[in-house]
Amino acid sequence: MGGVGVHSGRPFLDTGTSVKITEIRVTQHEIDLDPPMYAAWDPDPRRSFAATVVRVETDEGVVGVGSGDTMAGFAPYRELFLGTDPLAIEPQVRRIASIAFHGGRFWPLEAALWDILGQVAGLPVSVLFGGVADRLPVYASWCSVQPPGRRAEDAAELVARGFRAVKVRVDPRDPEPGVASVAAVREAVGDRLDVLVDLNQAWRMPGDTRPAVELADIRALVRRLAEHAPGWIEEPLPYADVAGHRLLRADNPGLRIASGEMLDSETQVHALVDADALDVVQTDVVLSLGMSRTRRLAEDLAARHRRFTPHTWSNGVGLLANLHVAAGVGAGPYLEFPYDPAGGWTPERRDFLLAEPLWPAPDGTLAVPQAPGLGATLAV
Repeated sequence: MGGVGVHSGRPFLDTGTSVKITEIRVTQHEIDLDPPMYAAWDPDPRRSFAATVVRVETDEGVVGVGSGDTMAGFAPYRELFLGTDPLAIEPQVRRIASIAFHGGRFWPLEAALWDILGQVAGLPVSVLFGGVADRLPVYASWCSVQPPGRRAEDAAELVARGFRAVKVRVDPRDPEPGVASVAAVREAVGDRLDVLVDLNQAWRMPGDTRPAVELADIRALVRRLAEHAPGWIEEPLPYADVAGHRLLRADNPGLRIASGEMLDSETQVHALVDADALDVVQTDVVLSLGMSRTRRLAEDLAARHRRFTPHTWSNGVGLLANLHVAAGVGAGPYLEFPYDPAGGWTPERRDFLLAEPLWPAPDGTLAVPQAPGLGATLAV
């Protein structure tokens, strides 16, 4: 097995490998959702689920795969990558970032490039990112608001399955059902689950023009939720409201504020961290900031005693990409595991791109695939 290093932005292998990109194929896939999925952040039930797959082919026969964002608008820029070296990761990341200004977020392409690099090196991508862990504890990330009694039962099931934590959705426009569910979960499982809370106030779905709930109401809501000792309060405010985030932390000493899942700017993330407005950063490596830049961010956060644990709500391939980066840098204390049968979200639906759905071990940890690259075996 060849060793891996870095020189002039390009990882080098002692095998003397030289690789060129010969083709980039972007394909769209979709499944019907019957019954629908109900997401607290989406005004409309989801009756289908679409996913994009990026395949990067090379002249050595190595094919890398990535998924996550839609790759919409990528076609005019495809030629910029053909004939280039997929192992020159930093130049490739800069190339992707340069076209993002004119097109969209094309970070699934970077995931495919890391998949190639891992295969050429004969190593899991997590090892290339630092190899701190080969598995991570997960938290069940619920997507829907359900009656408190149902959530108490769901939480007890999670404990039996070995989960370490759960995330409960609270709609700030109609908070009472969510607050009641948080209370019911805490009463049902006590300290056996860390109870996380998501207010979904930072960004909007396309076409959702509703304003965010005002800061005064959010302050009152967060104070109520703090009585149940949540592990964190997620996305309480729009990203731009740095002062508001800082005020919430000051209102509730010891309560962690989490956010940043869709932030595509390191500068914006640092603005929140520098202002002592954020404790937990959640940038998604295939939706917001990419793998390489997220690693840099995560290392900086660790040095400043902040947590990094990525958002993973895309699909099974996107979950794998986030798992590799998170395990590589030692993120934690948990990895997000989207799972909410009550709301219509199961591993089979989430991971329809994969030959087998991902599922944690009985001890509540999700293992990093040990195959070279991302270890994604596609079913499409």
